[in-house]
Amino acid sequence: MVESAVTKGGPRTETPLLPAEGGGAAVRRRIRALAESRRLSPAQRRIARYLIDHAEEAGFLTSVDLAQRVGVSQPSATRFAAALGFAGYPEFRDAIRSWMLRSDADASVEDVSNEFQRMVTHEVRNLMVLAESLRDPASIVEMGRHLATSKPLIVIGLRVSAPIASLFAYFARKIHPDVRLVTRPGSEAEDLISQARDAGAASTLVFGLPRYPRELLSVMEWAKRTGLRVNLITDQTISPLAAAADATITAAVGTDLVFDSQAAPLAVSMILLQAMFDALPARQQHSLEDFDISAAERRIFLTP
Repeated sequence: MVESAVTKGGPRTETPLLPAEGGGAAVRRRIRALAESRRLSPAQRRIARYLIDHAEEAGFLTSVDLAQRVGVSQPSATRFAAALGFAGYPEFRDAIRSWMLRSDADASVEDVSNEFQRMVTHEVRNLMVLAESLRDPASIVEMGRHLATSKPLIVIGLRVSAPIASLFAYFARKIHPDVRLVTRPGSEAEDLISQARDAGAASTLVFGLPRYPRELLSVMEWAKRTGLRVNLITDQTISPLAAAADATITAAVGTDLVFDSQAAPLAVSMILLQAMFDALPARQQHSLEDFDISAAERRIFLTP
């Protein structure tokens, strides 16, 4: 439903301002960090700049208010919120209000002396944005359920996404009876996907992080053609891979150093494993305990 700033039978009311400057400073930091970690369109960059310049009032603006003040369409304001990783504009505005309340805790984030500290503080921001996006866990719970009930389960990650896909598959095999990992493109990947589909697979989990290999898009499209539900973990809702997915969860990568940091995507993969575990029947959950008992008997690990 489109938000409206006009009340029936009356003129638009003035947007109230926050009395304290601290909250605005927190909002500016968060929006700037989000905007820097995304590839925004020119209209979206204008929206980001307006919110940074008017941070004290950002938490009180409807999408209609924001669009009128920036000079863009209302859908552009909604797409801007989605591009930052939120389910919709109301969720984005709720996050802004929470940032205002937590401004004191964030006050020291910018007080860093070198690029390595700056990278870590930006990753902390990415994780906090991820935490806000999970305020309603329904989407990740649903994805976990689809992965838990797919037998076999196919996990896909090419190039830079291969290590995180491999880690997910490593843990998933401790609770799921048949996890099949795809880390190489081409006909081999298509064969593995087709074989899994013939064996009863219903879903695949795809890790698609920048720079989005063209070959990964081809693999995803093949998976959809075979009838699989494609679940995607990527860094932004406007990822070029998102259109080929049935469900997408976003977690920003850090871009401060020569190579991207994947702290938030890794956190999402662990959260998704938990959601998948919670969706399993009790007999499969017990397999994790069985492994721990076996590992202790064989003295596999140096610690309990």
